[in-house]
Amino acid sequence: MENLKNQSCHIEKVVKRQTTQEIQNNRLRIKASIDIVRWLTFQACAFREHDERPESKNRGNFLEMMELLASYNEQIGAFVLGNAPQNAKYTSHQIQKEILHVFARNVQSSICHEIDGARFCLIVDEARDESRREQMALVIRFVDRSGFIQERFLDIVHVKDTTAATLKEEISFVLSYHNLDVQNIRDQGYDGVSNMCGEWNGLQALFINDCPYAYYVHCLAHQLQLALIAAAREISDVHTFFQNLIFIINIVSASCKRNDELRAFQASTIEHLVDIGEIETGKGVNQVGGLQRPGDSRWSSHFKSICSLIKIYGATCLVLENIALDGSTYSQRGDAAFSFKLLMSFDFALILHIMKDVMGITDMLCQALQQKSQDILNAMHLVTTTKTLIQKLRDDGWKTLLEEVTSFCKHQDIEVPDMDACFSSVGRSHRKQKSVTVEHHYRVDIFTAIIDQQLQELNNRFNEQAIELLQLSTTLDPRNSYKLFNIENICLLVDKFYPQDFSDQEKIHLRLQLQHYELDVPNHPKLKSMSSIADLCQGLVETGKSTIYPLVDRLIRLILTLPVSTATTERAFSAMKIVKTRLRNRMEDDFLTNYLIVYIEKEIAERFTIDMIIDDFYSMKERRAQLK
Repeated sequence: MENLKNQSCHIEKVVKRQTTQEIQNNRLRIKASIDIVRWLTFQACAFREHDERPESKNRGNFLEMMELLASYNEQIGAFVLGNAPQNAKYTSHQIQKEILHVFARNVQSSICHEIDGARFCLIVDEARDESRREQMALVIRFVDRSGFIQERFLDIVHVKDTTAATLKEEISFVLSYHNLDVQNIRDQGYDGVSNMCGEWNGLQALFINDCPYAYYVHCLAHQLQLALIAAAREISDVHTFFQNLIFIINIVSASCKRNDELRAFQASTIEHLVDIGEIETGKGVNQVGGLQRPGDSRWSSHFKSICSLIKIYGATCLVLENIALDGSTYSQRGDAAFSFKLLMSFDFALILHIMKDVMGITDMLCQALQQKSQDILNAMHLVTTTKTLIQKLRDDGWKTLLEEVTSFCKHQDIEVPDMDACFSSVGRSHRKQKSVTVEHHYRVDIFTAIIDQQLQELNNRFNEQAIELLQLSTTLDPRNSYKLFNIENICLLVDKFYPQDFSDQEKIHLRLQLQHYELDVPNHPKLKSMSSIADLCQGLVETGKSTIYPLVDRLIRLILTLPVSTATTERAFSAMKIVKTRLRNRMEDDFLTNYLIVYIEKEIAERFTIDMIIDDFYSMKERRAQLK
């Protein structure tokens, strides 16, 4: 009778307790699977193995890690794998894909929530994956509520071809799926490929037809790389130099034996220099390395290749000398002898050092342009300072360069020609030659010509519309105490380039806000020393000025969406090479997309709680085990 009065013993209470405990156990089991999927994705590891039977020695990363967790946690071990009730293990390949899909969709939803109806920029590029399937990466650049520039990887899509029409169709579908309005596109950032930047039929032209104010800006990092390549092609001596550089690197790096010899010579050279006190010792210094190949499509690769050769010039000469004497075939001996002769020539050493100095200046710009938070005005300022440094090298750098090359040649036993002697060019008629000295030839025909070509390329990489847009945008640049601030130019910028973003009434109010802004912001203690327009946007939010001058804040955000480079899409393809390898080349497109979204945007993915992922996973479809 007492038991009947005890409500805790009633059947519905007992069943409810059992159900609650069962749900907790089920959630614990799926929690282990979610943790493993997230960890493996963040580390770009494979989930599965070709043989996952219980008797297999390697059942794949997912199952092996599940067993490891079970061995360390008795609570998990009691409910996973063979101990799972109703055979609901939550370890199948399909479950792994569904968990990853939940993560990816949440990441995409978070990105769309960050955009929150703001104007944005499209950054698009395409590349082939390991299965030779054409993949298109889509990155969205926008300014968030706090005034920070964001470049988010939104999606990667397999496309059947790379025509502009196909790319536009796929991009429009992705934007529509995520409720991103095409009319909110204000800028487009692509590389220089014709199907992207074509003025009439390119991707940028097709989007401009739908959205007239989606301005196209060529990737600045690609422009810089094109300038370097153009200099190599236009100056015959530089073109020949890079051909010879690749030839030398290919010979020295052709076999493991030659690489071992190169490293051995390096080690002995470093040891000798340490003994005589010419170089210092320390952690991470004097490391033995190899020669790096330059590539036209790899940013900074030419500069790294040149620096690697200068660093191990002597060791490279010794390897080539050994091959020339002991090569197994006449072609090996002949190629090595020719390469050794090149390395021992003053012309090669001179151009090597000229390109090192020029590319050393441009490499800093290239690295800066690849930053996600870089704004277009600061990038253009960096281009200007780069041109100034190159011009300074042209005007004042020859004497120092010649002294450096002469010292280098003496150290490497390279014969230095008489600079005052009369220069004689091989293969040209003596009657057509001008009577110039050797130094004049090296300084004018090579040194000055290389730098002039660089400056010309950097000056010619922008179309007229982009130049005018950037020039008018500089009026909001806060450098030098807002020296360039000009109300008329700012209003002209709005009238000409952003008329769709401001109504006629707002244009009138904008002029009034600018008058107050001119007297207020440049004198504000936290805003008067801003160094870039990106810092200014953040400062306006932090100080609350963005609510006082909302129209000015809107215009600044529009300028900040202008793209600087396609580095984010390039990084996505680098990640794709890590994820989809030769051993994982059968990866499905959907799985690849979900994997890359979570891997690249792990900063967002790690914010999600396990309970959030479990609830979304449970709501996808009917599950065998109850989770809620």
